[in-house]
This record gives sequence, structure tokens and C-alpha cells, in this order.
Amino acid sequence: MKQIVYEKLVSYIVENQNRFYRVAYSYTRRQEDALDAVQTTVCKALESYEAIKNADAIKTWFYRILINECLTILKKRKKTVLLGDYSQQEEGYYDKDVGQKEDINDELSRLEPDIQGIIRLRFFEELTLKEISCITGMNLNTVKTKLYRGLELLKENIQEADL
Repeated sequence: MKQIVYEKLVSYIVENQNRFYRVAYSYTRRQEDALDAVQTTVCKALESYEAIKNADAIKTWFYRILINECLTILKKRKKTVLLGDYSQQEEGYYDKDVGQKEDINDELSRLEPDIQGIIRLRFFEELTLKEISCITGMNLNTVKTKLYRGLELLKENIQEADL
């Protein structure tokens, strides 16, 4: 049984590595941090695959680890005082398939972090509300409420920006 779970996990990681990077980048907004988050997540997942009780839950289990790792990196970044040249701007990651635009990402980044995460998982990663509920550990109704509140705020912000 454990060997089957391990094989499914490895297969899932290989097939979806670009999606994982995209999610990590949407949280961290830095290429190096996103790559670190994905690498650390893969290591943690492979080390603790035995904790998976249901092979069908690999997707939500892996996303939960990834998002937690991204949040950890963001917390560390806030604590770190950078010294040196701030003039270098990092180029954004753009995926032709997703078609994310910088203005939408800017408006999305102004929302609360949990609302951002829900919107990113729902629309950029096309996860169901139930999967998002499992990943975030929130009640399904809370996820729905935060999603719709976030979409309404996003709509208002975009309309204000167009004026």
C-alpha cells in the first residue's frame, strides 16, 4: 500500500511541477523563493508520504504543504533586513496558459492573504471549493464567503482603477 502511495505521489509531482511553481510564485513573487518553496515542499512530501492515509488526497495534501511553505518564506522575508542594492527589479513569471496580467495580480495582492490564496487556488489552479477547504483547513462555508467577498472587493478595486 505504501509503495502505491509513493508511486502516485512521485507521478503527481512530476506531472504538476509547473503548476506548483506557478502557485509558489503567485505567493512569493520571487523566482528564487518560489523555486525554494517547491523544492522544500517536494522534499517534505517525499519524506513524510507515509502520513497519507488516502491516496486520493495527495493533491490537497501536497498543496497544503506548498502553501504553508510559501507562507513560511514570506514570514522569514518580513523578518530579514536586506542590505545592498535595491535597484534590481525582478522580472515576473508569466505563463501563457494562465494569462495572468500584472494589474490583476497587483489588485489581488492588496487583498487579505487568506482571500488571495482562495482566489488563486480557485481560479488560477482550478481547484474545487471542497479541495480549497481541505487545503486551507477552513470550513467550506467560510471558503465560499471569503471567495465571494474577495471577488466583490477585487471588482470594486478594478472599477476604481478604471475611473
